[in-house]
Amino acid sequence: MHDDATVIAQTRAWVEQVVIDLNLCPFAKRELVKNRVRFSVTHATSEAALIEALQDELLFLAGEDRIETTLLIHPRIYESFYDYNDFLGVAEGLLIELELEGIFQIASFHPKYQFGGTERDDPENYTNRSPYPMLHLLREDSLEAAIDAYPDVDAIPDNNIQMMNDMGTEKMKALLAGCLATGGGQ
Repeated sequence: MHDDATVIAQTRAWVEQVVIDLNLCPFAKRELVKNRVRFSVTHATSEAALIEALQDELLFLAGEDRIETTLLIHPRIYESFYDYNDFLGVAEGLLIELELEGIFQIASFHPKYQFGGTERDDPENYTNRSPYPMLHLLREDSLEAAIDAYPDVDAIPDNNIQMMNDMGTEKMKALLAGCLATGGGQ
């Protein structure tokens, strides 16, 4: 397993080269440039430890207004997308338990992400494929403000899917592999 600095470098490369350069999220660049994206790596190897890390990160973010969003990277747990996907319900439950529903939202990214109704190697899955399993913690009010200010926000998912399909699986695999090569990775 890579050290935290390498995991962060690879994840940051993915944010820059895939999310921002391909404009998958038109709101990401501003926050990265302003250094308001927190990259946090947890060493959790159990669901209980990941829940604790998620709780700690949510509470940190709730008390820290200089950070807009956090990528909670958990490379040691939930290699299986299906297990990871099952965990998302637990994560949402934690938002409710902490009374942070409506304040934060959790977006999901995974190296083996697969939308329902797609095949494993369909290019559109790459809109949510990342170097490592991670939970993206977003401030809901900031997200709503960005969406309100963006023309035709409803077109973003369809445009992203079309771009992934146009680029193809091999090109996306190569982009992701390039991110993993950052920081001396495999």
